[in-house]
Amino acid sequence: MARNDDRRRRLADAGIAVLAAEGMRGLTHRAVDARAGVPVGTASNYFRSRDDLVGALVDRIGERLAPDPAMQEAWADRTPDRTLFADYTRDIVRRLTDDREVTLALFTLRLEGARSPSIAAALGTWMRAGFAADVAFNRAAGLPGDEFEIALFHYAIEGLIFDRLTVSIDPDRPTDDVVDALVAGLLGESERS
Repeated sequence: MARNDDRRRRLADAGIAVLAAEGMRGLTHRAVDARAGVPVGTASNYFRSRDDLVGALVDRIGERLAPDPAMQEAWADRTPDRTLFADYTRDIVRRLTDDREVTLALFTLRLEGARSPSIAAALGTWMRAGFAADVAFNRAAGLPGDEFEIALFHYAIEGLIFDRLTVSIDPDRPTDDVVDALVAGLLGESERS
């Protein structure tokens, strides 16, 4: 199998674009080749099976949604308070909404994971590792909340992102207002920054 990492990323990005635009039915090696502008057969040379292709998409989604290490390092020196938690939350929401295509692909894979054990396995491993990293970051930063409260935070953020990227129930409400309300709800009204 070919090992050109730049081309693998380019093909994975094309797969993410296909998945976001056409869903799982449209995700074929041939469609990825067409989207990437490469000769037919290139994607199957890099990703022999559909499971290999999906695994590469999960990996690339993780790379594209990863937090900026410099930003996380700067946050490590800040006082753990409501403002830091709100900034952290805004960064997550920004990354998920700014790269709309990758987030739609992620939601598509999550829905398909309900029907496909192989997709559920690949995606579940990545998601649980990300959740563990969020819990570790929260603890290291001295932010309030245990593992269950961080899970509640994930449920709320994912619902907000789903709402903002699909058909919104409240499209005129600024996302930052929703984030502020979530932070207040999770940390309690009495805690002040």
